[in-house]
Amino acid sequence: MTNISKRFPGVHALDDVQLMVRHGEVHAVVGENGAGKSTLMHILAGVHQPDTGRIDVSGQQEVQIQGERMAQHLGIAIVYQERSLFESLSVAENIFAGRQPVRGGVWIARHRMISESRKLLAEVNLALDPATLLGALSPAEQQLVEIAKALSLNARLIILDEPTAALTEFESKTLFSVIRRLRREGKAVIYISHRLNEVFELADRVTVLKDGRWQATLDISDTNPDDLVRRMVGRDLRYTARRESANPEAGQTDETALQVQHLSDRLRGAGTWLRDVSFRVAAGEIVALAGLAGAGRTETAMSIFGARPYSSGKVFVGDRRRRIRCVPDAIGAGIGYMPEDRKLAGLFLDMSIAHNIAVTGLSRFGRILTNQRKLKAIAESYRERLNIASSSVQQSVRSLSGGGQQKVLLAKWLLIEPRVLIVDEPTRGVDVGAKIEVHQLLVELAERGTAVIVISSDLTEVLAIGERIMVMACGQIVGEMSGDEATEERIIHLASQSEAEG
Repeated sequence: MTNISKRFPGVHALDDVQLMVRHGEVHAVVGENGAGKSTLMHILAGVHQPDTGRIDVSGQQEVQIQGERMAQHLGIAIVYQERSLFESLSVAENIFAGRQPVRGGVWIARHRMISESRKLLAEVNLALDPATLLGALSPAEQQLVEIAKALSLNARLIILDEPTAALTEFESKTLFSVIRRLRREGKAVIYISHRLNEVFELADRVTVLKDGRWQATLDISDTNPDDLVRRMVGRDLRYTARRESANPEAGQTDETALQVQHLSDRLRGAGTWLRDVSFRVAAGEIVALAGLAGAGRTETAMSIFGARPYSSGKVFVGDRRRRIRCVPDAIGAGIGYMPEDRKLAGLFLDMSIAHNIAVTGLSRFGRILTNQRKLKAIAESYRERLNIASSSVQQSVRSLSGGGQQKVLLAKWLLIEPRVLIVDEPTRGVDVGAKIEVHQLLVELAERGTAVIVISSDLTEVLAIGERIMVMACGQIVGEMSGDEATEERIIHLASQSEAEG
């Protein structure tokens, strides 16, 4: 791709961008949200046409890719971050959706479709019955089915857009082994990700975009995470941990902010989910909670926050036991919770930034926050403090980037100054610059004495921000370590236990 430019109304999405991908390589494309990564990939996949520039594919020069069918004919396939599969159909039906083999010109050749699907699944290391309903598969398995579908198109270039966004670290490793196999077979993979640890683990080369312009294409051996971040955001931002800051003890005290004792959750017909969960978090401490999907991390958070009932156990905030039966009980006790899915459980997308920030504090500041002038002033102060990129506090939250939405969610809790803040996947789907800013905000909150619990499937994030790390498996805490002694291998080993110890 040479000198690619693309304009949309009011936006210069791409300006003279270059991208050259070789056979048998994994080529990462990185940049902040709005850098032009998706637009460039949509042009390559035939979704958009460039205003200017040329595209050469496998010796064919100045190709006009007018539609996804033409891209597929050229051997280009894209696997989007939002999956395009149907959970009510079988794996085989998803792989060949709209392209089912037929016999007699009329009837679907099911046996042939099953047989060909089985071969494609073997290519992505999936040993399962192609007749299985897609909805029965894990997110990681569904991602591999997407890749198998791309291979069914005889793709020689596969574009993967944030493929691990919904996967755990353990599931991501399975995907990585498939990507390496595709590379060995001579296929090219374009890998788009905000997770720089994945870029350095997988990629041979990396192209950096910023504000719709090409910044650099580098051999991965010639760069490092700090260098990529600087090129992406245009300033120096270190990908660092809190304990490496100038004052690593700031905010920490011996005072207990949250103590959970013997928390269990026996669900009717489902056995015990949470099993005797006990831990303590000090005021001003940042604790990371790691584990695989289904380990019980989110369930623990929701129980503490009153959003999920528990059958036994005690919750103390400070030195006082709190009987938390519902969310208002938790908020009244000084506990805040940023949920995993901010769009479903955390934000009112069609409301303004100002009203989203105010909603949590209505019971405490009701009279003030119903005054529109004062509400706007308070929201404006948080917009500036958190560097929320928007035209005004009256802008709808739906129109913000993922990082902007996450900052609005954080501002909701900063307003009421909780004693304990639990954040579930706080940087999922946000770019590197916004991720570092969110981390810095959590650090500042801890330095003012708030106890912060970070739930994350991104081990780079766990290791970067956790002063203490707890690992869950099978509904129970199975290990604990300081941030200084923690490693990815140690965390994965504990998290992968099939049966919790103790």
